[in-house]
Amino acid sequence: MSARTTLRMKRTYDAPVERVFDAWTSEEVMRRWFHGQHEWETPEAAVDLRVGGAVRVVMRDPAEEVDHGGGGRYTVVDPPHRLAFTWVWDDDPYESLIEIEFEESGGATTVRFTHSGLRDEEAVRSHEGGWGNAFDNLQRALEEGGPTSAPAA
Repeated sequence: MSARTTLRMKRTYDAPVERVFDAWTSEEVMRRWFHGQHEWETPEAAVDLRVGGAVRVVMRDPAEEVDHGGGGRYTVVDPPHRLAFTWVWDDDPYESLIEIEFEESGGATTVRFTHSGLRDEEAVRSHEGGWGNAFDNLQRALEEGGPTSAPAA
């Protein structure tokens, strides 16, 4: 993959690695943060956490009443260290790859994120903004505390 069509980002969260990994793989938690704008919501998140299993997310822009859906298949599932999946938007058959590494040190977790195979440099810039917002949303979700997986009964 060309460096020109690859987005790399790194964020560190004040949370244990299991909790951060879970935020990427729990449908309930993904609905709280996995959207490209701060004011959007995620009404749908589906995870079949196994190599070959499907991942799907639908983000909603409530102001415009527009949905942005996409998904793919897991290519790497190595809890809580690595995760990778293909990604295709519902309205664009162009496939890309998302790879995430999780590393804990001193109770904080660093996430190394790579989104490769993007269509062009404009797509890299667009995804950088959306992922940046999503990572901000993830920070807030982790700060809210409580369980990161399904709530206790």
